[in-house]
Amino acid sequence: MNKVQLTKNFQLREFQCRGGTQLVKLDSCLLEKLQQLRDKVGVPVHITSGYRTLEHNRRVGGSPNSQHMLGGAADIQVPSYPPETIATIAEELGFTGIGTYPTFTHVDVRTGNLVKWRG
Repeated sequence: MNKVQLTKNFQLREFQCRGGTQLVKLDSCLLEKLQQLRDKVGVPVHITSGYRTLEHNRRVGGSPNSQHMLGGAADIQVPSYPPETIATIAEELGFTGIGTYPTFTHVDVRTGNLVKWRG
């Protein structure tokens, strides 16, 4: 159902909630910045978590104020790039929330100053 091509490299279904629904919210700024990141690295950017419903966010232990629930965040993996390198590129591109974890990078487009963390 959500096989709509949004940009050159991303489809709507990649951002839908992984909690058993096909619901999706997506901030256009997030999509734009993810495409910029994809263009810069030149390899696929895999979305491991996009939009989350409140229930799914609770199940996965997400923050009660998670940007995922607003459609403004994605957890991503990029083959052959460590999360720290992707975090550096994300900061250069203007993402405002960046978290590094052992196997993925969290990026978001929250309002305000840059927030960075290690998970």
